[in-house]
Amino acid sequence: MNYTNLGTSGLRVSRICLGMMGFGNESERAWVIDEEAAEPIVRAAVEGGVTFFDTADTYSGGASEVATGRLVPKYLSRDEVVIATKVFMPVTPGENGGGLGRKHILSGIDASLKRLDMDYVDLYQIHRWDPRTPIEETMGALHDVVRAGKARYIGASSMFAWQFAKAQHTAETHGWTKFVSMQNHYNLIYREEEREMIPLCLDQGVGCIPWSPLARGVLAGNRTREGGRHTTRSSTDPFTDYLYDQPTDFDVVDAVVEVAAARDVAPAQVALAWLLAKPGVTAPIVGATKKRHLKDALAAEELTLSEEEIALLEKPYVAHPVLGHF
Repeated sequence: MNYTNLGTSGLRVSRICLGMMGFGNESERAWVIDEEAAEPIVRAAVEGGVTFFDTADTYSGGASEVATGRLVPKYLSRDEVVIATKVFMPVTPGENGGGLGRKHILSGIDASLKRLDMDYVDLYQIHRWDPRTPIEETMGALHDVVRAGKARYIGASSMFAWQFAKAQHTAETHGWTKFVSMQNHYNLIYREEEREMIPLCLDQGVGCIPWSPLARGVLAGNRTREGGRHTTRSSTDPFTDYLYDQPTDFDVVDAVVEVAAARDVAPAQVALAWLLAKPGVTAPIVGATKKRHLKDALAAEELTLSEEEIALLEKPYVAHPVLGHF
């Protein structure tokens, strides 16, 4: 495993981040596995050199944070591990149970730390943009979280580039903590981030940690062009249908399969290797509910694609509408 700085910050992370959304309980997603089933995967990730773990307060109603707090410390000390979580989605009843207002952020970090059983998180991320809250209030509250020692760094997730630039400018103007990372929607099927967000992050020294690096399993072959579904997730995840419904998406999948067959490796390895080589990408957030998922991710980190293979993979791409910001 290789390690790198998260953007131009001093935070060192593994080049593969293990996404913890698939661990917790089935309260929201049928494909989520419990702690007992998740532990061998977490252990194998640590043995493979992974030190970076991403969760959120909303995953499985908080059970993902609980699982993260119980499992990861069994194999890594607090100083070795990098824990990331998120705030924004509704997690409690009432008008202030979600969003990025001061009330919710300050209560949200305390609730997350309690579930994680930790004194601080390394990376506290806003899960989405909140159009109802002034960005000055949000950035001020996040700065207070850092000043209180409850988070070491802050990050953002899917939004428009102008929104991210506005947030960073607001923080800089007031002398507040700025975002060091952008968790954006980026993979071989969805490359719209290459137009504005990734160039912005490169210019500003912000590390990209893409979510859905395998297009929720589509690039790994969990569904077919004809509508076949091969996994529990592909059969029960309507968000995948929303994100990846263009017929041309499967032209990209076919290219991945072609390159993978020539290499005698799994398609997931090729798709992740492509992403790892892209400018600005620090660490894809890879979900794994089976050991082979993790095995492919670790192998991808060591796979280098040729210029010809990259051209073949990128050729079928067709522009998409903006997806994943909401």
